[in-house]
Amino acid sequence: MRISTERLGSEIRAGAVSLTTRSVVRALAMSGDPVMRVLGRRALEDPYPEYERIRARGAMVRHPLGMHITTDHAISRAALRDPKLGVKPAPERPGGIPWQVVSGEEARYVHPLDESMLVLNPPEHTGLRRLASPLFTPRAMQDMTRDVETVVDRVLDRVEGRARFDLVADVARRIPIEVICDLFALPDADRTAFVRWGQVLANTLDGIRTLGERREVRRALAEMTRFLSALVDERRRDPGEDMVSRLVAGEVDGEPLDGRTLVALVGILLLAGFETTVNAISGAAVALLRHPPQKQLLLDDPALAGEAVEEFLRYDAPVQMLGRIALEPVTVGGVSLPAGAMLVIVVAAANRDPAVFEEPHRFDLHRPNKRDHLAFSAGIHYCLGAGLARLETELALRHLFARMPRLALAGETRMRPVRNVRGAGAVPVLSRGEQ
Repeated sequence: MRISTERLGSEIRAGAVSLTTRSVVRALAMSGDPVMRVLGRRALEDPYPEYERIRARGAMVRHPLGMHITTDHAISRAALRDPKLGVKPAPERPGGIPWQVVSGEEARYVHPLDESMLVLNPPEHTGLRRLASPLFTPRAMQDMTRDVETVVDRVLDRVEGRARFDLVADVARRIPIEVICDLFALPDADRTAFVRWGQVLANTLDGIRTLGERREVRRALAEMTRFLSALVDERRRDPGEDMVSRLVAGEVDGEPLDGRTLVALVGILLLAGFETTVNAISGAAVALLRHPPQKQLLLDDPALAGEAVEEFLRYDAPVQMLGRIALEPVTVGGVSLPAGAMLVIVVAAANRDPAVFEEPHRFDLHRPNKRDHLAFSAGIHYCLGAGLARLETELALRHLFARMPRLALAGETRMRPVRNVRGAGAVPVLSRGEQ
């Protein structure tokens, strides 16, 4: 009975805090505050007009709630590279999304988004990054190309004969999960669970809105922790040539990683390599379908697939915002921030900064400086899997439109209700649409 009472009390307290926060955010958003409309609980179908309203207020905007926010490309790039700005608060100011149902569960289950190198500052971040980096070098990507191409063709084989299918569920979601599971040497039976875990955790990146979501996250983390712990133990006993085996065999500062750290590392490589790539593949394809002249450029010259990927990453970044915390007093964009201050970097808006990109709201495969985007961050936290995401998306676009040049949208594109990891939940398409 003690656990049930503790759980009930925890859920009541969490619900009260969540309700208060939602009420404040909702009130500010309803007042027309563009910052709260962007950072609010409800994802906007098109956030870019609000980004422009924030930009109009200045390069560095201080919000009444205390945070600073920037849409400026130069400031964003500099901030992402500044060692005085970190991704995690000091130990006395714990961060992360509260998902626990019972006190102490954080010691039993691993949340990769709260414990991996993604949310660590140096020096903890440095050793883990050095361990994982060799898996994603340009040479490694070149060696993977044939295998990724095989996955893309296998996925497209399943839909090519169908008149209508869902671009997200049937293509964009299948490619990255099959690629990463092949790299991890996981059997087909486990892949459905990974898709579900990824969706549950990605849907709560904006925060946990309800007690039901809290329970759902807790359940996903419990399942994932058990699965990945068993996987790590198995690869210790019987290593192979897969990524997990190489991580298990690796060392940081001359010491092997403990089981919990390995679970977090494997978990973040799985999740980060899945959700954002799904959105990149489906989003880039939709952008081409909505801009027929640009689609025709790709049909005429399939080698432009890589250019299409880069322009889409600039045009509608799958990760819209990044948060940084001042680890010590620091000056950003001419503004002095005290230690502990929060900075929101709207990379999607920085990627449309008119001071850097001419006609920034235009989707243009021939844009000369498209690669100056910040979609994969910058500095020490530049996305480790950027090369793999680019490879998967480029091959997906190249093969999809080569096989289905008459591909067309067949209905409304439904966006997922997540404001930061932006992407469609469903994209109905016709394989032989009208020209």
